[in-house]
Amino acid sequence: MAYDGKLVRRAMARFDEAKQRREETFRAREREIYRRAPRAEEITRELSQTMAKIIASGLRRGTDPRPAIAALKEENLRLQAERARLLTDLGYPADALEPQPACARCGDTGWVDGRMCQCLRAYYTRVQNEELSHLLDLGTQSFETFNFDLYSRAPDFEQGLSPYQRAEKNYDACRDFAYDFSRGGGNLLLSGDTGLGKTFLSACVARVVSEAGHSVVYDTASRVFAAFEAQKFRREPDDAADEDVERVLRCDLLILDDLGTEMTTAFVVSALYQIVNTRLMTGRSTIISTNLSPDELGARYGAPVRSRIEGEYRILPFFGDDIRTLKRR
Repeated sequence: MAYDGKLVRRAMARFDEAKQRREETFRAREREIYRRAPRAEEITRELSQTMAKIIASGLRRGTDPRPAIAALKEENLRLQAERARLLTDLGYPADALEPQPACARCGDTGWVDGRMCQCLRAYYTRVQNEELSHLLDLGTQSFETFNFDLYSRAPDFEQGLSPYQRAEKNYDACRDFAYDFSRGGGNLLLSGDTGLGKTFLSACVARVVSEAGHSVVYDTASRVFAAFEAQKFRREPDDAADEDVERVLRCDLLILDDLGTEMTTAFVVSALYQIVNTRLMTGRSTIISTNLSPDELGARYGAPVRSRIEGEYRILPFFGDDIRTLKRR
């Protein structure tokens, strides 16, 4: 699974802050216990000295360390039992003076065998959803709140079905895509006029895929192409520009919105081909939302882009009346 480096750093910062708060809570409890039971602090100090003696005895040359180690271990157990009785008499758990990690799986490091642990991944998902919420309304846009009643049931004879029926098909395709998502699990082209639900369904997909722990980048085409241009024509090394391009190419799911509204230049055509082709070659999924038809995409961005989209993307056409206008009435 590919993670966005910028979001990983943000998630790690919050992860470390939470760990620091737990450490401060533990130290405050420790001080309170020692205030109420000074003997508990003495025992803790004696236990640390006992462990040092065990290690020293094991390293001593020319003598059999086993009897000494056995005696020290027995003393260690006696001290632990005495401290546990003190703690329970005070109303604390017997292990109240033993630091306990919040995550036993990773020991609060956030990583297991070089992979992100589930505990850190939860922070990553929250940070990613906040990032997505800058452009999408994840608070209200979900598959559960999709309103089919905004679409006309009157048949469109040119399309062969009603806007309502088409909305049902598009909804089912996006929902299946989201809940069955896996890297390389396919690509979608959402094509049609503005105000027909393309961005709403994109938000629904982004929400589900992100909450499943996958990396998701949602951005407008104009902003993405600006990032590629900043990297291409920079005068000096720019880590931020490199990172912006890298996250577009490497995320598990890229949602490229409003394709066709940008100023189309030879560079933009080249950048779009790089995005589409690179993500196909590396098995990463993409959703493209556009007001253009596949034929118009081909005319604007060239046959190679059109060929890859028609061959590798599921095309979902949207038609009907502008929902935003209907909501305002």
